[in-house]
Amino acid sequence: MLRGIDVSSYQSSSYDTDGLSFVFIKATEGRTYTNPKLAAQTKTGRDAGLVVGFYHFLWPGNLTAQAEYFVSKAPEKGGDILAVDWETTGDGTHASNAEKDRFIRKVKELRPNHRVILYTNRNYWLNVDTTSYAGDGLWIADYVTAGKPRIQAKWRFHQYTDDPLDKNVADFASKSALRTWAEA
Repeated sequence: MLRGIDVSSYQSSSYDTDGLSFVFIKATEGRTYTNPKLAAQTKTGRDAGLVVGFYHFLWPGNLTAQAEYFVSKAPEKGGDILAVDWETTGDGTHASNAEKDRFIRKVKELRPNHRVILYTNRNYWLNVDTTSYAGDGLWIADYVTAGKPRIQAKWRFHQYTDDPLDKNVADFASKSALRTWAEA
């Protein structure tokens, strides 16, 4: 199992990369928020030779505008992974299944040479999701033993704790296998 973390503006720009193979960095949310540490956090990951991914926190509505905003802010380099973060928003709502699916398809259309994946938690995957559409792969949050999320579906990334920070594992044999998949 490969180890990685995900970071947002709550984490340092110079996060510890020791023992990591990948990092996911929050890029945007909705149609107006951009992570102020995005450039610095990206540089830290790239300087450490990590596979880098970027995620967008999805709000209901304005899917095309959100997808365009995300790809306009997320750095564009071959092998970067793009993800949609689908969960409950700050005001207690969430994008619908159709909106989640449309957003993933729109990002794939705007960035056809990038893997686009779905991040969601176990409750959403089992009880809210009705389409099982995760683009190029599922990144599941379930706070249990690393690499053992309690779902039947095939997954690529597993966020297994948020204490003291979001830690993840990836289901790839090696960092080079992850990089090859990301660049496909």
